[in-house]
Amino acid sequence: MKIGFVHDWLATWGGSEQVLEAALEIYAPAPIHTLVYKPEIFTGTLISQQEVHTSFIQQLPGSRRNHRIYLPLMPLAIEQFDMGGYEVILSDSHAVAHGVLPSAEQIHINYIHVPARYAWHLHHEYLRDAGLERGLRSWMTRVIMHYFRLWDLGAANRVDHFVANSEWIARNVWRAYRRPAEVIYPPVDVDQFQPLNPREDYYITIARLVPYKRIDLIVEAFSNLPYPLKIVGTGPDLKRLTKHAPSNIEFMGWQSDDDLRELLGRAKAFVYAAVEDFGITPVEAQAAGCPVIAYGKGGVCETVLHGRTGILYQEQTFPSLAKAVREFEKTGNSFQITEICENAGRFNKARFKRELSEFVERKWSEFQETGEGRD
Repeated sequence: MKIGFVHDWLATWGGSEQVLEAALEIYAPAPIHTLVYKPEIFTGTLISQQEVHTSFIQQLPGSRRNHRIYLPLMPLAIEQFDMGGYEVILSDSHAVAHGVLPSAEQIHINYIHVPARYAWHLHHEYLRDAGLERGLRSWMTRVIMHYFRLWDLGAANRVDHFVANSEWIARNVWRAYRRPAEVIYPPVDVDQFQPLNPREDYYITIARLVPYKRIDLIVEAFSNLPYPLKIVGTGPDLKRLTKHAPSNIEFMGWQSDDDLRELLGRAKAFVYAAVEDFGITPVEAQAAGCPVIAYGKGGVCETVLHGRTGILYQEQTFPSLAKAVREFEKTGNSFQITEICENAGRFNKARFKRELSEFVERKWSEFQETGEGRD
């Protein structure tokens, strides 16, 4: 079974790259096809040891600094990869990787993190956050997204089998593409985290400082609470978020893996306000014995057990979050660290590798027997 990988872009290290790395632990050596590649980010990883093919976007001005400006060209770019030398195409996407062109002799399996959120379920929110609700730039963006959705729907028809990273995303796949998706939760290095003593008195959140992560909501809530909050992460929203933040909120910027393990292992609770596809950091927090206070929508509903490993609040507003924090202050001692850690263990890497390899082998066998690859 000769496998070729397709990945949107290798420009940051995040959840989708962790999925790719874990899949390579099953199937490497295997070539990777990606729009843009920054090798310095992946030094020492299994990804860096593979043959990586990039698109013409890699050569365009500014693509290494901000590849997203070339979104209108990405559908064209992904279709230029020649995947003819593989029996199985395994794409890993949250944007366009599923849009490669397979042949009738190949089977195409797509591990989907989310149908492009800026084009589908968060389209109007992205327009608001970018200040693109009115005017010429707004209409240009809306036209581009309209045609992107048309392309995206056609690209979904090139996939034989979808694998979603959560039940929440499986529902989004059905909503966008009217296609079923089997759920295989992504790998989390839960063994790298552990509870530490003594626990300290601060709350923590870890995220890229971008609008959809809703760090602004967390800042506003803790501006009206007396408890210390540590915010780990960098991003374009940093200046705006720090402008009026009170002294009980500490912006810590980027932190090393060792420091993150220490911070989570000693925190009182992890705070989360985004609607995420799956959400790796809440699982990492639980692996460190840290209860999670999260907005009860999206993948986090599948990883946090309300009342047992955390609290899920029901409105994406700062009063709702503040109320949940006050509730935690009253009941936080009732959470059992052992149960929190055991819950995180459900999402370990060995489970992911077993489930993914069994799925690929099963679909490949069915394809060989019948010649029918499609769900």
